[in-house]
Amino acid sequence: QVQPVESGGGLVQAGGSLRLSCAASGRTFSAYAMGWFRQAPGKERAFVARISSSGGTTGYADSVKGRFTISRDNAKNTVYLQMNSLKPEDTAVYYCAAGSYTAMIVGGGYWGQGTQVTVSS
Repeated sequence: QVQPVESGGGLVQAGGSLRLSCAASGRTFSAYAMGWFRQAPGKERAFVARISSSGGTTGYADSVKGRFTISRDNAKNTVYLQMNSLKPEDTAVYYCAAGSYTAMIVGGGYWGQGTQVTVSS
């Protein structure tokens, strides 16, 4: 069992960068695939990126491909989301999830509480 906790959100201008972190408690972090999701105002939560338990396989939503990079450090029980070339439409609450890689497109079994990212134009 893991409990993800996100950090690193904030306000940034369009074209800028942010790095989100998700620290997960629990001794089995390295057994879980991890994912990032986001929910914009008035919209449903949407998949952003996922990474396998070893970090060897990643996947991205088309809307962020080439701009966002997911990575993990199993020694630190932490997964990261590097966000570059941010756009106003990236504004959302970003959530971290833990679960299986295959199912991560739709969600994980364990969720964090989210961190707000706001991109100004």
